[in-house]
Amino acid sequence: MTTHADVVADTLRRAGIRYVFGYPGGQNVRFIEALHGSGVQFVLVTHEASAGFMADVYGRLTGRPGVCLSTLGPGATNMTTGVGNAWLDRVPLLAFTGRMGQKWQGRTVQMQVDHQALYRPITKWSTTLTAGAVQETIARAIDIAIAEQPGPVHLDFPEDLAEEPSEESLGRPGAVLSGRARGATVDESALAHIERLIRTARYPLVAVGLSMNRAGVAATSALRRFLVANRLPVVSTMMAKGQVDDPSVDFVGVLGRARRDLVADFCQPADLVIAVGYDPVEFNYEEWVRADLPIVHIDTVRADLDDRHVLAAQLVGDLGAATERLAEISGVTHGWDLSALAAHRRRLYRALTPDWPSFSPHHVIEVLRRSLPDDGLITVDVGAHTHLIAQLWETRGPANLLVSNGWSSMGFAIPAAIGAKLVEPERPVVACTGDGGLLMMAGEISTAVRLRLPVVFLVFRDRFLSLIKVKQDRRQFHRDGVELFGPDLRFGDSLFGAPVRTVGDPRAMEEALRQALVADGPTVVDATVDPAEYDVVL
Repeated sequence: MTTHADVVADTLRRAGIRYVFGYPGGQNVRFIEALHGSGVQFVLVTHEASAGFMADVYGRLTGRPGVCLSTLGPGATNMTTGVGNAWLDRVPLLAFTGRMGQKWQGRTVQMQVDHQALYRPITKWSTTLTAGAVQETIARAIDIAIAEQPGPVHLDFPEDLAEEPSEESLGRPGAVLSGRARGATVDESALAHIERLIRTARYPLVAVGLSMNRAGVAATSALRRFLVANRLPVVSTMMAKGQVDDPSVDFVGVLGRARRDLVADFCQPADLVIAVGYDPVEFNYEEWVRADLPIVHIDTVRADLDDRHVLAAQLVGDLGAATERLAEISGVTHGWDLSALAAHRRRLYRALTPDWPSFSPHHVIEVLRRSLPDDGLITVDVGAHTHLIAQLWETRGPANLLVSNGWSSMGFAIPAAIGAKLVEPERPVVACTGDGGLLMMAGEISTAVRLRLPVVFLVFRDRFLSLIKVKQDRRQFHRDGVELFGPDLRFGDSLFGAPVRTVGDPRAMEEALRQALVADGPTVVDATVDPAEYDVVL
């Protein structure tokens, strides 16, 4: 007998989806049973938010929707944190929630809430699977999830429907994941206008955003050819840093992060901003572009800009096609002093790496960069260390640094690293988290142990929620609600079976990372750092 749960599992398999991340409950066990032996692996997590984060990373790295699963009520509410991450970080995702059978709809029932009302504000579409339309609904959900801008779709799965026999046959053609449009055209008049603006500007500045992460390697190459051919200085958001943080590019820095004042100082002469793939969900134009500075907006969606600012031109459509045409523009003359840019980079580096006597966050970042191979991937949690990593870390290519920035959720790094290692098992993966992120998601280290995944969990342990502490200190507030650990805390030798290596200086950290990166299972590297550095670098 083929059930509707079997049809869902088979449809996901034919769409090329390899994992469903989630937590079981009475309302979804039939679906989990259908996944067994289907070619789609169910991955048990310790918290439903982690299921969303892992599915998010699956979507980022593959271009296919990641899939997460919860039971009803509290399981569904827990999972919204991870689903919201995909919503604002623009990632394709399918979120399944188990729910009571049809006869209980509209009744007062334990744990039951309106899942569609819950998920509608953080998804592109929220619907309920129904008999006879399961494959059609999932195919539509995938199309919606991957369409620009990508995002999550919510699918409520009633438990009685999951159990019932289905008349839909298995093995029908699955959803086609089309990806970037082939042979996409470019608005020639808009492009010609943009070229005129670029050629007449005295100080054109390029800004790159997260939409470029979805455009593909050819678009990255084309964008870099445009930048190198014209020696144009460029800034980026944190999520887009790998697109342009390259020795061949005149990179100024990351917007809105540590020592943003120095980045802004260099950009001050700009008389035109050429924004490529710039999504304001990370950092609004209004936060850094003065009102009289004209903006050229090149993205998959129209610019989101207030009426006071100047939108000089916009080119909306496929970024692959747009960047290929940009790469044809050469010989642009401008007034930027590129030797001053080199001096700016040295000044920025010195400001981020003060001569601090104690083991400090920037020491951790530098040791990690020396230790991690070029193809190594880091996931980064939210906190003070995020700001420093944004400016200091050499990404050495796209998709080497994953962070929650549109949603900016603490707790992202640990489950994100597990998801990344499942998708790309040959790459070294390091989760960079702080005290708060560790406490939120420490349980997922047991998931890595159970799955025998050699992930390095690097903790910037300074006892505090340091970013908030800095904000309190600058406003002369009391330090209430920010101390997480006492000064005498010592981790044990292991955490859920993962060895813990506590380090307090660069040499010990190098040795800990050397061993962790060749281990056959997860390792926690507990870097005890002095948070005082944050007072001067943020």
